[in-house]
Amino acid sequence: MRGADVTQESLFTVAKLADFVPANHPLRSIRELADEALRRMSGLFSALYADTGRASIAPEKLMRAQLLQLFYSIRSERMLMEQLHYNLLFRWFVGIAIDEPVWDHSVFSKNRDRLNGNEVASEFLAEVVRLAEKRGLMSDEHFSVDGTLLQAWASYKSFRPKDGTPKDPPGGGHRNAQPDFKGQKRRNETHESASDPDARLYRKGNTGAQLSYQAHVLMEHRSGLVRAACVTQASGHGERDAALAMLGSLRGRRRRTLAADKGYDTADFVAGCRAMGITPHVAQNTSHRRSAIDGRTTRHAGYAISLRTRAWIETHFGWLKAAAGMRQVKQRGLTKVEVLFQLAMAASNLVRLPKLIAAGAA
Repeated sequence: MRGADVTQESLFTVAKLADFVPANHPLRSIRELADEALRRMSGLFSALYADTGRASIAPEKLMRAQLLQLFYSIRSERMLMEQLHYNLLFRWFVGIAIDEPVWDHSVFSKNRDRLNGNEVASEFLAEVVRLAEKRGLMSDEHFSVDGTLLQAWASYKSFRPKDGTPKDPPGGGHRNAQPDFKGQKRRNETHESASDPDARLYRKGNTGAQLSYQAHVLMEHRSGLVRAACVTQASGHGERDAALAMLGSLRGRRRRTLAADKGYDTADFVAGCRAMGITPHVAQNTSHRRSAIDGRTTRHAGYAISLRTRAWIETHFGWLKAAAGMRQVKQRGLTKVEVLFQLAMAASNLVRLPKLIAAGAA
């Protein structure tokens, strides 16, 4: 007998959101870890909000929604709110009931920016690191450091003289034509972006110059997890300065090693590492120059091991740009870009942690 093409909804239902999420879904273990980290941040959240007045969006829900945006490469807040309207998996992860209304995208953005402006992202990354340390997955002796470029949310046409002279003439007749920069010198000292003044024109390798930020990661070697992350304005010495700053934030003073690529093979960086009691396992750069790393370091077997392990750090950058959709950041200003990057590195750790915990249990 042919069934009727009729949809008949029941008046009442006893189904819960968790019933629609498979028991082996990867977001289940990720949410458990995220909730454990957010519970430890309850004191910080309480200090950020007043005791009286209208209740705002719960900060835990704001943080989980931002994690979803990174996990699933959702490119805008409008699309995130649209998904939360009908995606039961997303509703369950964030903590929104089936019959609960979803926030307007502008309300979500305003509450998110207010929350992220209080070092919440850096504290969340620190709590995720503590989760790994608690389970014995984090090394405190061997590290790697590296940096990558994040393309700014600004165009070449916004890169204009600082002295207020008229903007560059367009290269065509219509308003949105590409400007003609031929014969003009455009430098960070004399020009800046009108839409994102913190962005800097920078090139790396054989690629063309782009308005960018420099993102930096300190990774430990036991499990390949991110220990610290920060963002600076793009410059030729930004990677080395950020590396020393992140190393200085490590607790205690003990013998440690640091692996890095050839870009860190400079006398000042090597001397800075040794002044902090850190052995620089930096790849030697002998192209028409003398390396700052000599046989005292390269003769040990640990030097080669550090350089091989250093390649793990590229997987975080690959996930950041391919999966999290941060090849070009959709935020403007150094502070907002750093918040987004630190949250993305915490998300990258959360993706890895369940697999590491399961492997340890097995």
